[in-house]
Amino acid sequence: MGSMLVDERDIRFVLFEQLKVQELCGNGKFSEFSGEVFEMVLAEALKFAENILFPLNIKGDKESARFEDGKVYSTPGTKEAYQRFVEGGWLTPCEDEEIGGQGMPHVIMTATHEMFFVNFPFMCYVNLTHDAAKLIELYGTDEQKRLYMEPMYGGQWTGTMALTEAGAGSDVGVGKCKAIRKPDGTYFIVGSKIFITNGEHDVAENIVHMVLARIEGDPPGTKGLSIFIVPKYRVNKDGSLGEHNDINCVGIEHKMGLNASPTTSLAFGENRKCTGYILGQEREGIKIMFHMMNVSRLEVGMWGQSVCSASYLHALNYAREREQGMSVAKPDPLKQVPIIEHPDIRRQLLTMKAHVEGMRAMLYYCGYAMDRTGVAEDDEERQRWGRLVDLLIPICKAYPTEKGVLFASDAIQIHGGYGYSSEYPVEQFMRDSKVACIFEGTTGIQAMDLTFRKLGMKKGKVFADFLAGMDEMADRADRLSGWKKYADQFRKTKNALSEIPSVLAEHAGKGTPVYPFLKATPVLEAAGDVVVSWFLLWGAVVAQEKLEALFLEKGAEDSARQEELIKENAEAAYLAGKVQSARFFIGGVLPVTDGKIEAIKWGDCSAWETQDRSFGV
Repeated sequence: MGSMLVDERDIRFVLFEQLKVQELCGNGKFSEFSGEVFEMVLAEALKFAENILFPLNIKGDKESARFEDGKVYSTPGTKEAYQRFVEGGWLTPCEDEEIGGQGMPHVIMTATHEMFFVNFPFMCYVNLTHDAAKLIELYGTDEQKRLYMEPMYGGQWTGTMALTEAGAGSDVGVGKCKAIRKPDGTYFIVGSKIFITNGEHDVAENIVHMVLARIEGDPPGTKGLSIFIVPKYRVNKDGSLGEHNDINCVGIEHKMGLNASPTTSLAFGENRKCTGYILGQEREGIKIMFHMMNVSRLEVGMWGQSVCSASYLHALNYAREREQGMSVAKPDPLKQVPIIEHPDIRRQLLTMKAHVEGMRAMLYYCGYAMDRTGVAEDDEERQRWGRLVDLLIPICKAYPTEKGVLFASDAIQIHGGYGYSSEYPVEQFMRDSKVACIFEGTTGIQAMDLTFRKLGMKKGKVFADFLAGMDEMADRADRLSGWKKYADQFRKTKNALSEIPSVLAEHAGKGTPVYPFLKATPVLEAAGDVVVSWFLLWGAVVAQEKLEALFLEKGAEDSARQEELIKENAEAAYLAGKVQSARFFIGGVLPVTDGKIEAIKWGDCSAWETQDRSFGV
């Protein structure tokens, strides 16, 4: 039996046969790597995920983080796992070697994180620490890098992003946390923050908070915010720990999932003794924070993908083992069959499989595009890849996280009553996954980002060129036997999507400026369907060509012998599965997407026109 977390063969296919990421090694930046090295990295990552992280995740759901007397105690084993993670070089895989990194391509880290995100509470320690340290690396002084970045990248300390306040969730500009200048150039930090992941714990000896606050006298709104380095324990000039910095954890949230992840409320400066150190320049807080936004949102999208993958593979394994009912094809009331032989179960499984494979390619491609910006030979190429990343990020964040909840639910459905019990982990997948739709900007925020910012980049040319570039793959599909109607359906839906920006502009121009806001989330859903279908089509074209070559090699000339080879040969079965995933999605999902697009064009504004009291008295 293969992994219950990810499809190893599909990961290798997407990376090395579809995206051909090994070609990055021809560039000087990644010349020390090779496809073989990448394969070894992936194998080690899966071992760590299966042997350490997944069992710890199941344990953490039952032995959650606990709050006692102002302190948070992590799930037993978390501290040890974190140190092993750091020792394995997984905390800084893409950083330069001079600061302790591996210099690895981002796309390879993206693939390993699909495996690691089977334990999202654990990965919160990793990602928040990395991202906080990265901000110090990019914007900090030499002394700040020495005192804070180095022990964070080294795994001795962890980090957080302290942004959210009561009444100031997505709208951070109304936050009231303040910074008071001190004569020595430091600041008193006074205020409170809520929903701070890992704001207090026992995994590391110090916690370095990145705190958004407004310096007294600075203007309201996001433009007046600055960002400060605020350690739990002050740090002496020699790097040793000093006294406690007047930061107190006043409690942790009780959540529907992620029980091992302490979501804390923090009080800064209750005794007016909390010292913060400005990062960058005054009133640059939002600009600095947004530097990590694309990477952070891609990471949350990868969490959604990880949930989808694990949900699918657990459901698939159960469907193959669970016997219930008789065969539809060969009814025999005396013989029960595995439920995978029932049509509706197969429909659910292939829905999950197709989405998982398409989203995997989409997310990896986004990581690959980030690498291409780093190795681009001129500014024009760098900007082109950078704009492509910007376009894809809201889809990569929102689409997989929404599917994560849906497919965890489907996995429960396939398990039946057992899925609703804690005997199987799929119920935990569903409880844990929902907050991914909220982290790093809700689905609605991603949709507005796509609709109002990204579709209009370069006067719409970025989006138009991206869609036009998909025609090459549809043309390749046309040349393969049995693909004409699928390529035509793909073009139909893709071309309909290309009209959406002008449709929204037309409605807004006719005196309905709220219309694009009403339709933003449906636009993102439709765009996600089309983008995922393109990656599935791309993968299917590559797989079909390889499958036909395999048939030729094995002498499988007629359909009967080809079907027999697919039953007997694992590689043939995999490649045939790639083809079927794309056909199922294009033939079963895209016609529904056509309806979504028609609804966007239709012009209904009922949700806006309904009086508040008419929603319910």
